Amino acid sequence: MTDRHPNAALGRRGFAALAAGLFAAPSGLRAQGSWPDRPVRLIVPFGAGGAIDTLSRTVANAFPAVAGGQTLVVENRAGAGGTIAGQFVAQQRPDGTTLMMADLGANAIGRELNPRLPYDPMTAFTPICHLVNLPLVLAAPVSLPANDAPSLFALARERGELPYAHPGVGYVGHLAHELMIRRANVRMVAVPYRSGAEMLRSLVAAETTCGILTVSTTLPMIREGRVKALAVLSPEPVPQLPGVRPLAETLPGVVASVWHGIVGPAGMAPDLVAQINAVFNRIAEREEVRRSVEEVQAGRVVGGSAEAFAAFIRAEYERWAPLIRDADIRV
Repeated sequence: MTDRHPNAALGRRGFAALAAGLFAAPSGLRAQGSWPDRPVRLIVPFGAGGAIDTLSRTVANAFPAVAGGQTLVVENRAGAGGTIAGQFVAQQRPDGTTLMMADLGANAIGRELNPRLPYDPMTAFTPICHLVNLPLVLAAPVSLPANDAPSLFALARERGELPYAHPGVGYVGHLAHELMIRRANVRMVAVPYRSGAEMLRSLVAAETTCGILTVSTTLPMIREGRVKALAVLSPEPVPQLPGVRPLAETLPGVVASVWHGIVGPAGMAPDLVAQINAVFNRIAEREEVRRSVEEVQAGRVVGGSAEAFAAFIRAEYERWAPLIRDADIRV
């Protein structure tokens, strides 16, 4: 792929200008009083039942306790890899009444995957708070004659083009797998499925040889002995998978996770952003939220400033966009 994203050449000075634009707003949009003063919509870019939906509802349940009794109404708007929700949120008023649970595709790399996307994920939103990172695992059928990443790569070199499963073009599991096989210098053939559940079924049936999914999705099957874990893609081991080593020990730098946070439409006033950030940081500190993220989803609560989340999203874009172009990955 030769087309370059209009923001791809931004240096440090350009990024500073972009960040300033994200937090700029006309004086008429400045926050008045405390936020929230009414119910707030949280747009979720995928359907009910997945990891992002579980997180969103956990956050919504905790919201009234730290938001003066106001409610956070979860609204699922699935489709087009999350970009249907992204386009909707990008068109809303930047007044704090409509927010979005952010995702890599909808809020960072969507236009790299689909140049016809009617909004630019890197300029259409105001980053507010980085909530969680969810670890990924490289899983395989129990019958596969490989029990770790090095033996998988040896098998790929011996047999040639092994088929691997992914849950959708441009999803982080797909991108991470493409990064892995390039760094390992092996050949594998992508087999797309419509969801992580379908992908898992392919591994149980040994239709494909491996795939990268969230630990929370895969863990029940691993514990039941229906699939096995070859490596985790976090920098450190995952407590729920004792004995499974990080892929980065074999391929330095090959680290990936599913991440989510809170964003709003572009142009939100800085004082409004600060208020919303404070509320979601308090939510992230609540015991029931941490327990759900750490024990149910095997994830890590992040929190932090809006500026840190903006820098994180920029880094994720700059990390994955060259791979998407090099591999000519298109939705």
